[in-house]
Amino acid sequence: MELMRRRVAGRDVHPIGLGCMNLSWAYGGPPVHDDKVRLLNEALDLGYDHLDTANIYGKGANEELLAGAVMHRRDEFLLASKTGIIVDGPRRGIDCSPASISASLDESLKRLGTDHIDLFYMHRFDPKVPIADSVGAMARAIEAGKIGAYGVSEWSAAHIREAHAVHPMAAVQSEYSLWSRNVELGVLAATRELGIALVAFSPLARGALGGEFKDVGTLGENDLRLTHPRFSTENWPKNLLPLAQFDALAAREGLRPAQLALAWLLAQGDHVYPIPGTTSVAHLRENFDALACEVSDEILNEAGAIINHQTISGHRYPEVMRHTIDTEDFGQ
Repeated sequence: MELMRRRVAGRDVHPIGLGCMNLSWAYGGPPVHDDKVRLLNEALDLGYDHLDTANIYGKGANEELLAGAVMHRRDEFLLASKTGIIVDGPRRGIDCSPASISASLDESLKRLGTDHIDLFYMHRFDPKVPIADSVGAMARAIEAGKIGAYGVSEWSAAHIREAHAVHPMAAVQSEYSLWSRNVELGVLAATRELGIALVAFSPLARGALGGEFKDVGTLGENDLRLTHPRFSTENWPKNLLPLAQFDALAAREGLRPAQLALAWLLAQGDHVYPIPGTTSVAHLRENFDALACEVSDEILNEAGAIINHQTISGHRYPEVMRHTIDTEDFGQ
């Protein structure tokens, strides 16, 4: 794997970034505060220079965490956050209206303790608002110096093209891993063609490709994965079979499963940027070192044949969330 930096939002960054969500929310109980701060600073010390958060992660707590933990090192990393998903008591939905984008941006800047966000995403597609209106709000924020560039998350190739024609887009963030290949139905090609970074969240399949998680019974009652079909009591036992084959392939090649999964993603295009999240410093280092792993095309192809949307059982999202996803779907 060539040790080259890649460009996101006008900045050269390490090809592997850090998703910060699970330091505050989603996968079981988060670490104690001091451990979160220690992990974020360890990440910067290692060379991570792309930190990804969102206004809804912990209802703002994740942005506040970054403010207190690493904003004194602001010039060392590209800061990405998101807007558009509304979680306000009984009020839940998508709002990418210009007024909502503007208000949400100001709130994020305040929580983050900074005067600018390098990359600001619309977290989901809002069919109620004309794309030109939403993008116009982003363009005005760029002109005002509040954001450096804008992106979108889980948008279809057609809508990406439409938005990019209104104002150039810097990044598209979508779930992309060996077991979630939806972007290969259009988004991967569109971003490559348009020169847009493709930021892959959940690149380790929400922990399934990390080589350690085997028992869904160990998940806490508030763990988001319990609502996802691939982790259900029906599908998880089926998925353990290809996952075991994948683990064996990694071991045969002297790799950690997470490193093989990340190496596969990095090989899908020089515009692809995985952002694995972790609460473990050991995994933080392991993930970062994936770039230095020498993996042949033959092994990458073998990995892709073992884990793909046809060998994995269950949809990537629960039914209640699927209507918010604009990215093309295999329909399973």
